[in-house]
Amino acid sequence: MEKNIDLKDLILNTLDSNKALDIISIDLKNKSSMADYMIIASGTSSRHIQALSEMVLEKLKTNGVKNSKIEGKESSDWKLVDGIDLIVHIFHPDKRKFYELEKIWSEIIPKEKVMI
Repeated sequence: MEKNIDLKDLILNTLDSNKALDIISIDLKNKSSMADYMIIASGTSSRHIQALSEMVLEKLKTNGVKNSKIEGKESSDWKLVDGIDLIVHIFHPDKRKFYELEKIWSEIIPKEKVMI
């Protein structure tokens, strides 16, 4: 578990140091079994979004998450980096506003509705 927290902090720092915008982290441990954390950030252009996703993927792989991958390779305004226990969404600001993932996942989910 502590390894996931360290990895989350590493990814947050990577995004921040590479000028990602509006970075947030959502704890999913009591909300879903798909991952422990979700990180959402925005990039300033399609090239920035691509570069950020590749940097995140490289950090995950060099820190032991060998099966990590990028989804949305064809998209210019959204990338998902699947880090197994850590999911990273990188959006163009307009797409991020449209999907409102942080609003959806930040809400309290009743215990009986938690996915197992």
